Amino acid sequence: MQNQEIRVLDDGQLHKIVESIYNQIDSIIPFAQGFSAKPLYSIKNAKSETASTRTVYRRLHDLNSVGLANFRRGVFEIKRGAILQPAPVLKKLIPSLIALKNGRRFGRYYNELDINFAKKQLPEKFLTTLDYAAWELTKFQTPSDFFIYVNDMDKASEFLKNNKFSEGNSGHVVLLPKIGNFINEVERVYLDCIANDGRSLLDAIALELLYGDYLSVKGQFPIEYVKKVQEDMPKARLVHE
Repeated sequence: MQNQEIRVLDDGQLHKIVESIYNQIDSIIPFAQGFSAKPLYSIKNAKSETASTRTVYRRLHDLNSVGLANFRRGVFEIKRGAILQPAPVLKKLIPSLIALKNGRRFGRYYNELDINFAKKQLPEKFLTTLDYAAWELTKFQTPSDFFIYVNDMDKASEFLKNNKFSEGNSGHVVLLPKIGNFINEVERVYLDCIANDGRSLLDAIALELLYGDYLSVKGQFPIEYVKKVQEDMPKARLVHE
């Protein structure tokens, strides 16, 4: 389920959100961790496990603000791959979660042509993360979306729009605001993968297996995911060597 609302926040607002979430994290995470594994949840289900409807909506608002939940029309989804992480990892995920929450998608032809254009033509420097960064490091999963951190979101988005790109929910070029620490680029890609959840968790596992010495914190993953990556990664790397 995708969030249809496109929010554009300035750097000051983004950093205030990060600080706010650091202060709230210990109270909102137990709420999210209390749900069994499902693709979607309803407010009705949530009400049965909390003290009041007001509490449910407040917690969902807090989770949604940091990108740990998507809530719309009485149903919501939770990024379980992120919320089930140990506290030290979870707190390090906050900048990644906020950046992903405020990412902006663009598309023109909605295929690899868009990605090639962005790689070659964007006028400012950018830092690649998620799909394409993980691919460069692991050669494990074929990349799909081109996630990049840019210094000026407005300038980068204006350039794309001037070149007939449209902003929406389906584009493969994704601009992210630079929030947090980028000194250890391998670890940042790793944390971004955990924060993004879904198939990106497999990339995170592959990164940990290959670059564990570069990581100051390590996540927890379902054992079946770890086994899948351990089995598939040697084959994937052999094909591309």
